[in-house]
Amino acid sequence: MTTTPTALLVHGAFADAGSWAGVVAELQNHGIPVIAPPNPLRGLASDAAYIASVAAQIDGPVVLVGHSYGGAIITVAGTVENVVGLVYIAAYVPEEGESLGELQGRFPLSPLVSNLKQWTYPVEGAEPAVEVTIQAEAFPAIFAADVPAPVTKALAVSQRPLATSVFDEPAAAAAWQTKPSWALVAGADEAINPDVERFGAKRAGATTVELEGASHAVAVSRPKEVADLIRDAVRATS
Repeated sequence: MTTTPTALLVHGAFADAGSWAGVVAELQNHGIPVIAPPNPLRGLASDAAYIASVAAQIDGPVVLVGHSYGGAIITVAGTVENVVGLVYIAAYVPEEGESLGELQGRFPLSPLVSNLKQWTYPVEGAEPAVEVTIQAEAFPAIFAADVPAPVTKALAVSQRPLATSVFDEPAAAAAWQTKPSWALVAGADEAINPDVERFGAKRAGATTVELEGASHAVAVSRPKEVADLIRDAVRATS
């Protein structure tokens, strides 16, 4: 059993675990165990169950880190016994019984909402389900305005789609009610209204930092600052 918590990094929609690469390198350079599993992006309950299962199989304590929609996942999955802290990175922080649609609905919508492209995917024994990506031409400005253009071009065509059903699913639990939390607000976020991030972080009593000018892809553009907050959480829960 290790006494230094493992940082388990959960990516959000329209990205994959590779989006944590810079953060992973920073954490590893400081001797912090880290894992960045894939997020299925198919439903809040099922995605949270998967991440909870990954966390439960790690020896020793775990700090869950969620970016964007990943914040909703760690809110639910964080009830696993060996999870000792939660870190929200430009993320949703829902209350128990609250859906992401309800949380977002408290504030003006971000530009993301009017720049989504719908797709469908097969569901065994049922009608095809709907998933969304960000329109490729809008992706740089909305998701990654502070990331170099050649990188955003690649990110735009390698998006992981999100099932639209996640916005109507209520969070089955809110681990922040009983476990310490930290939050990073991306001040120039065009994917999630920064006020949504601020509201959730304040409601959770999270230790919060805000990065002015940071886009939604803050883990890509500002990996050191993101890793610094995760290190704070790991130190505080060691």
